[in-house]
Amino acid sequence: MWPEVDAKIAVRTTAGPERNGRVDILGFLVDKMTLHQCVDRLTAAIPLGRVQHIVLLNAAKIVRARADAELAHIIRTADLVGADGVSLVWTSRILSRPLPGRVNGTDLMNLLIEVSAQRGYRIYFLGSTPAWIEKAVANVQKKYPALQVAGYRNGYFSCREEERQAVADIAAAKADILLVGMGTPMKEKWVRHHIRELATPVIHGVGGSFDILAGHVKRAPLWMQQWGLEWFYRFLQEPRRLWRRYLVTNLIFIGLVMSQKFKLWFNFRSGADAG
Repeated sequence: MWPEVDAKIAVRTTAGPERNGRVDILGFLVDKMTLHQCVDRLTAAIPLGRVQHIVLLNAAKIVRARADAELAHIIRTADLVGADGVSLVWTSRILSRPLPGRVNGTDLMNLLIEVSAQRGYRIYFLGSTPAWIEKAVANVQKKYPALQVAGYRNGYFSCREEERQAVADIAAAKADILLVGMGTPMKEKWVRHHIRELATPVIHGVGGSFDILAGHVKRAPLWMQQWGLEWFYRFLQEPRRLWRRYLVTNLIFIGLVMSQKFKLWFNFRSGADAG
């Protein structure tokens, strides 16, 4: 969809199971950080004006990236990569490369909004439908009266000119944080294509989280989130739309994990026998 991403951006090497505070999960380096550490690293870039694009990984995105070279490249060249799903945290332990916890996209969005209200950061909301984005922003402002909203608009563009105008408007708003409510892989590719023009220090793709802010979609109970069942709760709400993503994709992901675990076991046994 988008022109080829900038080849000058340094690729995050996957040499070795762990490198520079990152662990290799099925060919993608994931930062070893908690949710609050992630917020600290992102907000530290704001006074410096340094753009930080974070990509959050889950099982579905890893499976998709294995068949989408552009998406895979974007993940490997992102400034931060967090473990969005509990499945990635479990996988890291199965592969003996434990991550400290998940960096859930909705939780990160909520925390960035809270911190922004406290510190005076300006946020731009981009995504969802016209009705739901307006409702989401209204609810956020009601909860955080001190929050500075740099602007908002829906995530649908009727033509390239409208898209270019939206990018120009976001840049002119001079937001500190841009929240992008689009699906995968559109949000990753859209951000990477426009990242220089946007010139926003913190860019976080939040997927369908604006619908949660608007009250259109309910989030799973906390106990389901903690047990890695949030995906199942969402599936129950929209089975026709999500069945392939959550059922078929999860089976593929499990197969990839088991294959990687077998390779590690085989290499260990081969080394032990050689010794």
